[in-house]
Amino acid sequence: MTLHTTALRAVHPAALLYAEEAKAGLLSRREFLTRATALGVASATAYGLIGLPSPANAQDATTPVQGGTLRMNMETRATKDPRTWDWSEIANFGRGWLDYMVEYEPDGSLRPMLLESWEANEDATEWTLKVRQGVKWNNGDDFTAEDVVNNIRRWCDGTVEGNSMAARFGGLMDAATSQMREDAVEIVDPATIRLKLSEPDIAVVVNMADYPAAVVHQSYDNGDPAANPIGTGAFLPETNEVGVKQVLVRNPDHTWWGTAVYGGPYLDRIEYIDYGTDPAAVLAAAESGEVDATYQTTGDFIDIYDGLGWVKSEAVTATTLAVRFNQSQPPYDNVEVRKALQMAVDNNVVLELGYNNLGVVAENHHVCPIHPEYAELPPPVVDPAGAKAALEAAGQADTEFELISLDDSFQAATCDAVAAQIRDAGINIKRTVLPGSTFWNDWLNYPFSATQWVMRPLGVQVLNLAYKSGVAWNETAFANPEFDAALAQANSISDADQRREVMATLEKIMQDQGVLIQPYWQSLYRHTTAQVHGAEQHPIYEHHHYKWWKEAAS
Repeated sequence: MTLHTTALRAVHPAALLYAEEAKAGLLSRREFLTRATALGVASATAYGLIGLPSPANAQDATTPVQGGTLRMNMETRATKDPRTWDWSEIANFGRGWLDYMVEYEPDGSLRPMLLESWEANEDATEWTLKVRQGVKWNNGDDFTAEDVVNNIRRWCDGTVEGNSMAARFGGLMDAATSQMREDAVEIVDPATIRLKLSEPDIAVVVNMADYPAAVVHQSYDNGDPAANPIGTGAFLPETNEVGVKQVLVRNPDHTWWGTAVYGGPYLDRIEYIDYGTDPAAVLAAAESGEVDATYQTTGDFIDIYDGLGWVKSEAVTATTLAVRFNQSQPPYDNVEVRKALQMAVDNNVVLELGYNNLGVVAENHHVCPIHPEYAELPPPVVDPAGAKAALEAAGQADTEFELISLDDSFQAATCDAVAAQIRDAGINIKRTVLPGSTFWNDWLNYPFSATQWVMRPLGVQVLNLAYKSGVAWNETAFANPEFDAALAQANSISDADQRREVMATLEKIMQDQGVLIQPYWQSLYRHTTAQVHGAEQHPIYEHHHYKWWKEAAS
């Protein structure tokens, strides 16, 4: 079977079923594209299956201009081993010189990058990857199948602290050694790699688009990748001042492989300037002409930038703020305490007060309606009096709870709204707001705090990353064998409708165990000057630099 052609016989059979559902109005276009391209159907082919023309690569009808500098505010963070990246901001700087195997597009499809194509067998236990030919590293080396295998092996190293990629590739790993099984990956020929999984996994290629999956050279020493920036990307790091500024410049000595395929890059220089977490400081910089684009615009500032005449872009996402309990620490090791605090909070109120109603109410289980396998459950019960009574029954009536958050405006406002409702229920609670320099030193260990989680295209992905027992990013310390078994089953089902039946079980377990207060799904916004093109807000905050360009000043 050879995918990425227009022949229907070449398309994974599940994708054909998805196409019929999309044409019948049972699937949104985004859901269909995510499902189909994850199985290896080319984006153009996927559009054709539902009777639509493939959209043009250009972001608008204006002809891109070569050259120029784009300045954007962004918190600048220390660079480190990519598989341990825990911030989109780190990745967005690293994307200048480190490419990815695949790229998640705003329409929900996967774009081939260093992989030219991929295909899965019917039960997703075997994947065939086609390596893009003719790609060069910026030191002159050829990009080869061995480079792909080297990166997969690195991702599968579960002994590396903070390596969240290991949670994404369990089917390739030896549980006894926490390393890649030697029989799991085969180089068939210089352009072909075959993955043999110990269990079905429909998210294999989608996981390669996640931000810690940046592709490094075989000589990489696991240190700061900006110190010796060997990559296949179009830019190089010029400045790396954490907390101040990070700058990318186009590499004049490297012909980027993507120019012939996708166009770009256009800009000569990209400057990320750190103004901290106060959006008022960013607004002042915008008004004085110091920046051309915001990293993200939130709350009341959206209308202010609109009033300045800046261009707004919106991304509908499964990004959220997880107000979570750490079950390894009392009293949050008591499920009745967790459920009581949940019961005191109306998520509708939190969306209104914490995020200006710029999103969709969530249901305390971290699976979004835009995920293909989302299962609709009854809304969470809100009962402040019942919450108070439950805490009394649990012997925690006099406990003073503490909710910790970052000082970012919407995160602080959201947690204020959560705490206010808990207080209104007659429960003692205090709020602690910390600057980022303090908060992120211990984010995995706070007893009761909030963390923003960016969208993943599939619902099973975030459950694997955040709630599976023992994984690196499990900040809730949630460990439930029934949940883990159901999640393994969900990972094995390629048909999203069948997977939805298992997802209903997973979501119900999350609710019944009181894992978190998850109030809303965010709509994400960015503002740019009218001269900026191609830099619209991305559903997962990704910066695809090669698409960005800027009109020359008149």
